[in-house]
Amino acid sequence: MSSGDATSRLSAVPALLAARPVPGRDILVVTAIPDRIALAAWHTRRDRVIAGAALFAALFVITAILARTYLQRLRAARSETERSRLLLDQALGAMTTGFLLLDGEGKVVTWNGRLFALYPWLEPVLAPGLPYRRVLEATAVQVLPAAGEREHDSWVEWALNRCGAAEAEHEQTLPDGRTLRVSRRPTADGGIVFTVWDATAEKQQGVEQRIAATAFDTHGSMLITDAAGIILRVNQGFVNATGHAAAEAVGQTPHFLKSDRHAAGFYETMWKDLRRNGIWQGEVWIRRRHGEAYPAWVTITAVRGDNGAISHYVAVLTDLSERKAAEEEIQMLAYYDPLTRLPNRRLLIDRLQRTLAASARSGQNGALLLIDLDDFKTLNDTLGHDVGDMLLLQVAQRLAACVRDGDTVARLGGDEFVVVLHELGGDARDAAYQTEAFAARMLGALNHPFLLGTHEYRSTPSIGAALFTDHLMTPEGLLKRADIAMYQAKKAGRNSFRFFDPDMQAAVEARAEIERGLAQALALRQFQVYLQPQVDSSGMVVGAEALVRWRHPARGLVPPNEFIPLAEESGQVVAIGAWVLETACACLKRWESDLRKCHLDLAVNVSARQFRHPGFVQQVIATVTASGIDPGRLKLELTETLLHDDIDETAQRMHALRALGVHFSMDDFGTGYSSLSNLKKLPLDQLKVDKSFVADIAADPDDLVLVQTIIAMAYNLGMQVIAEGVETEEQRELLLRRGCSHFQGYLFGKPMPIEEFEDLPELRPLAPLMLDSADEQAAARLPH
Repeated sequence: MSSGDATSRLSAVPALLAARPVPGRDILVVTAIPDRIALAAWHTRRDRVIAGAALFAALFVITAILARTYLQRLRAARSETERSRLLLDQALGAMTTGFLLLDGEGKVVTWNGRLFALYPWLEPVLAPGLPYRRVLEATAVQVLPAAGEREHDSWVEWALNRCGAAEAEHEQTLPDGRTLRVSRRPTADGGIVFTVWDATAEKQQGVEQRIAATAFDTHGSMLITDAAGIILRVNQGFVNATGHAAAEAVGQTPHFLKSDRHAAGFYETMWKDLRRNGIWQGEVWIRRRHGEAYPAWVTITAVRGDNGAISHYVAVLTDLSERKAAEEEIQMLAYYDPLTRLPNRRLLIDRLQRTLAASARSGQNGALLLIDLDDFKTLNDTLGHDVGDMLLLQVAQRLAACVRDGDTVARLGGDEFVVVLHELGGDARDAAYQTEAFAARMLGALNHPFLLGTHEYRSTPSIGAALFTDHLMTPEGLLKRADIAMYQAKKAGRNSFRFFDPDMQAAVEARAEIERGLAQALALRQFQVYLQPQVDSSGMVVGAEALVRWRHPARGLVPPNEFIPLAEESGQVVAIGAWVLETACACLKRWESDLRKCHLDLAVNVSARQFRHPGFVQQVIATVTASGIDPGRLKLELTETLLHDDIDETAQRMHALRALGVHFSMDDFGTGYSSLSNLKKLPLDQLKVDKSFVADIAADPDDLVLVQTIIAMAYNLGMQVIAEGVETEEQRELLLRRGCSHFQGYLFGKPMPIEEFEDLPELRPLAPLMLDSADEQAAARLPH
């Protein structure tokens, strides 16, 4: 058999031939395989090798290009960095002030040469990474040459403590008489930049400048311009009068003060007279910053230089608005509200009388609506009365836009407005529908946000309405009916509208009856003190809270929420509170001789009004002294509202009683908005967790977390914690596991008369009581 390359005779293409003879015969068998088939696999491998080599070559070239580009950019970056460093060095060297930069660790980073001209002793000391303390130590020796090492160290510590986060600038006087100004500014990375300059010449000129500035600022409203009328300077009187800050005025011409009260040729004539005569005087309406104009008597004087040419103008503006306003106010004060310019109470009563008479003659119904702004006092207390006045002005404008021509919008005072609607038709029901539609329009208008300066504020009103057709109804009687309806709107959740009806009047009369009875209740001995046990973690009774009840001879037990607010409003709470305190002290004195009770503490609630009474501290001291009790057994429970107003006076009164030995507890803690900084000022011994949080701690994780936070905070402040309103064993266990050590609630005992409390079996740990639904659930107590 043989093989080789040849051309196939049959296909005439290059092929690979194989020949083999047939044994015993003279025959040769030849086989031809075309090269393209025989070498197909080889060609494929060859193509792959070529492609791989090409790809490798391409990658090599790309890599070389990228490497070259990277190296070029790296060299450029290094060059730019070097150029920036040189520019920074040049900039620092060109500074006329000394410069020193510290990093976040208080170590030297860089400085400039001018620093050595101001502090020559630093030249051999400064080095990158040098702690700032070393710089100060070197400086201390120079600025305090006669001081010893201790004084030097004190000066260094003082200087280090002054390096706070805020920008600051101070003056430094050196022994050689030079005065340096040192400015300190923090950097973004926590470092500090110091700039220092020689202010000796400035200080020498300071006295003359202050004299000139004082004279400038005592001439009322003044401004100075150059010869072209460009404002160069204004004084504080100008800022106060126009509302324009000095920075807003400087660089402008007085044209920006121009109002639209003068004819076009007024100012042209003024300037001609000024240039001709060198002085001009007259009345000009000046536009304030917010657009309103005011009248001023203006005197402009030209200042001439040595060459006789005008170099400056000095203008003195005397505000005439008060004089003119006083003239108008004489007319306005009699019948209009000075803030809103709405009719006041006097003009309202006059118009109401006329409207009532006209309604009686025509048979047409009318309506009076009394609008009271909800939480207006909070706005005044938080943002100030000026912001409150802005709200009143805008409310007046919106109310006026809600009514018809001929209707009256008036302001009674404070945050109360009155709207009188007339000619609502002869049908009372239809008149009521119209009145309700007007009220809805007012509610919608007043619910839109108010822009009060930079503050966006949302207000809600409570509106009460009373219809009228009867000429026998007096204006005061109509206002009273609307007032009753308005308070019903507040009770309904505020931001609502209510009509007056006879049921409201009946409720008001019932309230008045309670007020009359309340005035006599103390003298008739109708009040009783009840005690509710307070226990420790073991269940042992350790004290009680004194609660007041009123047993009326005709009405029976009057609910506390009915008479306590009235006592607070009328001021009778002061006398009631004093009686409760005397009764509590008598109990404590009686218990001192009883081994079962001598260890007990007694807590007495003190209302905010009682605490603020001028004679409260002296009254407590006198009561405690007269009773002869151990003051340490008496605990006064205060509420968080006392932390909102005049915290310094509150702390002073508490400390005066604390010096006597009386203890204090913060009642209903967590329901207000106590400031921790204020809390620390008060000599509190105990925080009382409000029962509203305790009620849901088993079901509400948020309440549980809040209670746990109060407990932890109290212990961190060195205070004891007591939880009130504990009614179940589960609540007690949850509180106990979280560190609460004292409890009060129906689980341990309901409020009971003093005699019943004193007869508790040896005052041992009380067995949990089953809640009796017939028992009164709300403990009667002084208001907070």
